Parts: sequence; structure tokens; C-alpha cells
Amino acid sequence: MARPMSLRVQLILLQVSIVLATVVIAGVTSAWNKERQVREAYKDRMVSVAESIAAMPTILEAYESDDPAETIQPIAEVIREASNVTYVVVTDAAGIRYSHPVASRIGKRVSTDPSVPLSGEMYVGTQTGTLGESWRVKVPVFADDEVIGTVSVGILESELDEALVSDITELVIVLAIAASLGVLGAAWATRVIRRRIYSLEPDEIAALLETRDAMLHGIREGIVAVDDGQRMALVNDEARRLLDLDPDERYVGRPASEVLEPDMLELVAQGDVDEKLLLAGHRALIVRSDSVAVEGGPTAVVLIVRDHTHLHEMLRELEGAQSLAEGLRAQAHEFSNQLHVISGLIELGRTEEAIAFIERTGGGVALHADHAHPGILDIEVSALLISLDARARERAITLEIDPSSSLRDLADDHDSRLDVLTVIGNLVENAFDACALGGTVSISIREPDGCVIEVTDDGDGVPDGLAGSVFDTGVTTKTDADGRRGIGLALVRRIAVRHGGDVELISEPGAGATFTVRLPQLADAPVVGGTR
Repeated sequence: MARPMSLRVQLILLQVSIVLATVVIAGVTSAWNKERQVREAYKDRMVSVAESIAAMPTILEAYESDDPAETIQPIAEVIREASNVTYVVVTDAAGIRYSHPVASRIGKRVSTDPSVPLSGEMYVGTQTGTLGESWRVKVPVFADDEVIGTVSVGILESELDEALVSDITELVIVLAIAASLGVLGAAWATRVIRRRIYSLEPDEIAALLETRDAMLHGIREGIVAVDDGQRMALVNDEARRLLDLDPDERYVGRPASEVLEPDMLELVAQGDVDEKLLLAGHRALIVRSDSVAVEGGPTAVVLIVRDHTHLHEMLRELEGAQSLAEGLRAQAHEFSNQLHVISGLIELGRTEEAIAFIERTGGGVALHADHAHPGILDIEVSALLISLDARARERAITLEIDPSSSLRDLADDHDSRLDVLTVIGNLVENAFDACALGGTVSISIREPDGCVIEVTDDGDGVPDGLAGSVFDTGVTTKTDADGRRGIGLALVRRIAVRHGGDVELISEPGAGATFTVRLPQLADAPVVGGTR
């Protein structure tokens, strides 16, 4: 199989072909224009000479003499030599010559048709006479408004060709120099281009681009690149998914301010940032910003985006499982103590006291019950409430579930279930943090229109200075040691807005806080209620 022509050879051949084609076209056009210019110049000269002779008084007087040729021939020859034409022929009305470069032809009739000038008109054209093919002008000679003869001035076509060849030779030399410079320029441009593309061949460039696209669009992290002009340079498939961008829209080349959210634009402006937790739509994202620069080229900022939402959910589930396990261990320890008490009472013969003790301690609700509340029919929400209840008891906090709470089974609506779990988990965890030992957290879940979740605590409340901004990203009342606080409430508000609702905060310093989240667009379904 023949080796394909290298890019260097292709570029040189292409550019040389363009240069040569341009030079040839320019040369042909210039030669054509030059030929026209030469003919027009000789025409103007011959017309001027012919009209001057036809109007000379000496020539007109010679027509009335017995031998006009004796006067006209010397004058015609002087003018012919001075004007650098081939011949000047003066005739009478019958076409008999009075002058000619060859003296022996004087007195003879002209060899070409003189009818046009004898009719009073000027003739310009090419004819073949006694001297050969020539470019000639014929004008009438008037005396008292009557044509009495003609004047013919011409130059041989061979002499015109010689003059044209002389001019074209200079043109060819100039065009040859231009073509040589063009070829040298093509070789230099090819070398520069090859250096710019690292001497790669087209198939190598295509393979690199295909590999790059496959890598960028196949990795599980979002990649966003913004150039030094604050325009989008790259958005891979994962970044489109995480940032809720249209998968079919073309974002490359658009201003970054039209595509990215303000928090991300701030990271772009900062340049190098290790990791920061941001919200994009309803997702919590971990974003790292790096400034990159190509040698001799512009600087760009690359954002590496990872989805923290699922990680956050898994961590919360893990914490819930740990809390449940710790609660079970505490309950097992409590049951062991109760068994020791019952055993001691039986050994002491205090049977009635043992029975009474069993009745007093047997009314609790086990942690492995099918539902945390009879009105909460969604098993995952119920499991979350059981886990939160175990954590509350571990922290000496009372978690109260409103007896009128109700929530349908969201098994067929995974996104809505995930949103409800996120809202409950974030609000209740924040309420636990706000409560002191012995505090109380109340939660109510209702479905009058969509879903309404209300969480109340008896902690210190939200400070007046934060009440207006507590739902903004990064705002928190806790110690922000790792930069990943201030996300929960912002995420809750975004979920509420996405479902057509909002979050309401009622708080007084020292009197606790109540957060009410309304999700009107949660999928409609029959409302199931119950009491505890």
C-alpha cells in the first residue's frame, strides 16, 4: 500500500499551484491588456498623422499642380520617419498614389479598396497590401467639402508584434520573480504551519482529536474550560448533565456569563481554587478550578466538577445506619439491664413486682417497626424518620412527629422521593444542631396541595443578621472548618422553587425556629392520613 503524501508536500504543492495559477492568469490578462494598449497607442498616432497630412495647405495646393507627387512624396517620407510608422500613402480620388515608401509604386493605384475614405469616412483596420499585413488608418482629403483624395498611414503587424513581445518580455521577467518569491513564501509558510502543529500529519491530528473527545466525554467528571476572553472553550457530556445544560446546544464560543451560574463565574475569576462545594440547580457539586496556559498562548481556566449530591445522600444514609446500630446497641444494653432486674425480682420471689415491671417497660415502639408513623406510607421516608429518631434519643433530644402527618408512597416517583428525603434530612439535622440537651424537634408532613414539610425546634433561633440570607449558598451559623457548610438550606430552597414552591422561616432569637417547605408540584396522588 502506497504511503500517503505528507502534509508538508501537500501544503507546498497546494500553495505553489495557487501562486502559479495566479501568476499565469495575471500574465495572460496583462498581456491582453498590453496588446490593446499598444494597438490603441499606434491607432491614435496614425489618426493624428493622417489627419494632419490631409489638412496641410501644402498638400492641398500640391493636388492642383501638374505633378503632385513631386511635392507630396518628400513631405510624406519626412513625416513617416518622424512618426515611426511603416508607410504614409497619399492618393487622388481615383486611388492613384502620390507617395509611397517604395518610389517605384508612385503613380500606381493602391492595392486595397479606398471606397471608405473616398466616401468621406475614416477607416481603421487590418489589411494586406504591397508591404504585407498592416494595421492602418485611412482618412479622406477634402477641398471645398469635396473628397479629392485619401491619406493612408499604417504599421506592419510584424512590427506591432515585436513591440508587444518587447513589453511582454519585461512582464514575464517581473511575473517570474513574483512566482519565485511566491514559491519561497509557500515553503516558509509550510514550515511555520508544520511547527505550529508539532509536525503532525492529518491522520495523527484526527486520531488525537478523536482520542481527546473520547476521553473528555467518557470520564465521569464534568470538565468546563473558559478562555481568557471569558468565553466557553469546552463543556463535556458530564458537565452538561451536572449543570442541567441542553445536550444538543452548542455552548463553545458563547460568553461564560450566559452559561455558568454566578458562583462558578466567581471561581473562574479566582483562578486556582482547590475544592469548593457549590450548588448548580438542585445539585450539590464539588468544583475545583485550575489555571492552565499553553507556551506562547492564552491562559484558560478549567473547572473540574463532581456530583456531591449522591455522595451526600450516601453519607447521610450511612450516618443513619450508624445511628440505628448505635440505637440498637443502646436498646440491647437497656433490655439486658431490664432482664437482670426481672431475674432478680423472680429470685427474690417478688413475682407481682416483676409482672408490673414488665408491663411498665413493654409499651415502647421497636426501632425495626415497618413504619415510623402510620400515615407515612413511603418506606424510605419512614426509615429516615426512624433513623433520625434514634439519633435524637442518642443526643437526648425528643423528635416528635405530628399525629396528623401523611405522605403517600413515592416508589414510582424517584425524583420526588429524593427531594423529600433531602428536605427532611437537612431541616431535621439543622434542628438537632440548634437544640440543646433535652430539646425538642417537631416535624409535620402534610399533603393538602402537593406536599408541605414543617420542622420546628426550640433552640436559640436564627440570628437577626442571618434571617434574610440563611438560604444563600455558603451562609451558615456553624463553624465552617472545611468550606462545605452553608449548602443544606440553599439546596432546600432550590428544591422548593423547582417544585413551584418556596421556604418560609419564622424565628425569634431564643425562641426557636420553624421552617416550612411547600412543594406544590409534587406529583398528585390520593392523600392518606392517620394518627399515631
